[in-house]
Amino acid sequence: MSVRVHLINPSRVCFGVAVITPRWLYVLAAATGKTWGDPLITDESLVRFDPTTVRKGDVVGIGIHTGNARRGYEIGAEVRARGAWVVYGGIHATLFPDEVHAMGSAHAVVKGDGDLVWQSVISDCLAGQAKLVYDGGRVSGDNFIPARWDLLLVVWYMLASVLSVRGCPKHCSFCSVWRTDGQEPRPRTVDAVVGEIVQLRRKGFKFIALADDNFYPVPFADLAAADRRADKTRYNELKEIRQERFDLMAELAKLPSDMVFFTQITMEAAEDPEFLDAMRKANIKGALVGVESVTSAGLKDVYKGFNLSGDELIARLREFRKHGVHVLGSFIFGLPSDREDTFDATLALAEKADITFAQFVLLTPFPGTIDFEKWAKDEKNQNAKVDGISITQHWLIPENKKPKIFSPHPTLSAERIRERTQYVWDQFYSWSNLWQRSAVVKSLRSRVAFMLISKLYRQMYANTGIATDSARVQRSARWSYYLGKACRKMFLAKPMPELAMPTFGQSAT
Repeated sequence: MSVRVHLINPSRVCFGVAVITPRWLYVLAAATGKTWGDPLITDESLVRFDPTTVRKGDVVGIGIHTGNARRGYEIGAEVRARGAWVVYGGIHATLFPDEVHAMGSAHAVVKGDGDLVWQSVISDCLAGQAKLVYDGGRVSGDNFIPARWDLLLVVWYMLASVLSVRGCPKHCSFCSVWRTDGQEPRPRTVDAVVGEIVQLRRKGFKFIALADDNFYPVPFADLAAADRRADKTRYNELKEIRQERFDLMAELAKLPSDMVFFTQITMEAAEDPEFLDAMRKANIKGALVGVESVTSAGLKDVYKGFNLSGDELIARLREFRKHGVHVLGSFIFGLPSDREDTFDATLALAEKADITFAQFVLLTPFPGTIDFEKWAKDEKNQNAKVDGISITQHWLIPENKKPKIFSPHPTLSAERIRERTQYVWDQFYSWSNLWQRSAVVKSLRSRVAFMLISKLYRQMYANTGIATDSARVQRSARWSYYLGKACRKMFLAKPMPELAMPTFGQSAT
């Protein structure tokens, strides 16, 4: 009986539907090649992994980030007990390979990008020669492997995800991307990106997330700094990356007009009307923008001084809307400078700035970040334990016992921060506020769809992440399933199997 390769995306909550495809599953499916047949793929946000599908000698790849590491370790122990080879990858495995071996029953850990090293890992496992650690490094943009979207069941997802650039030049204190993926942008070739999008539209996807670390990797400030140097090498490199962004957007503009793209971008893009106009023409209609804080003190807390605050921030956010780009604003609560009135001020600004969607997250010290390093060095935090587990390893604490706030706040209790954060979520996504914001679309059907999708987003990301009541979490998961089932049909389109690749350099028709 031949061995099989399994790829698993762990999740502590199974919703039965999902908003966006976990791209890494289908990239590693492509990287697996044909020698061992098509891998068996499980995304636990849709359906629980069935360990009985694993046979002795199979290779099981488990991708983990900090949030799902504990569930990943449970799966690893199960399948190793069944005689499978267990391999971990992902950002958490990259940061803590020793922990993964100790807690996850791993035979091997892949650090960095798995695109080019994955086949060797499988071969070594099947030969009984698995190494403890493989270093996939940072793959260059022209070597990223296109995903095996032919293995994807369209009906489960609303949006598909495509990578166009990896890396972010910023150094925000709460983010690990610039350390794990690097500060040097690694753009893929335009043809490779568009080729995947065409494949997905042929299958019936019309909503695509450009799942990049930062779609706007060359702000004016970096260009100006490079231009001041006598040696223009860096300036020319940045100009080339910037032009690649425009080339990509020109090709996206040639795709079917019903396609809608979303991405992640920094606030600095609002200073660049030429870039925003290109986004509009390319049907990039939404962008996650890291606002983080509405005060200058809060921005200093997170090393994000390049953002604005107050009325200047409102004007900057409105600039996106003027160019047809809707903002999903991301805000952090629990910063040292936050006060009781910060929550209402944030809510008021989000509404005044015409933000279409928003997320309000609790300050969490994630591994790989500056915040985590400072926090984990504190002896008080090292000695604080829950069920015998130090809170400096908070991802190992059972979910029902895990604190929501990890750093003592100078003026607010942890429970007060959680309560007020939940309040802001509830107010921003109240039915009355949603009806007002739904005016961004015209027809009654579209407005109802907008409201349902907004409620789905709140259920999936607020109630299951902030609520401490397990009954509320389970209730939210059920509501997410029903809302997702209703919304899913609105996102999919009639397949276009005959859709051709646009011809590079020609004008859109």
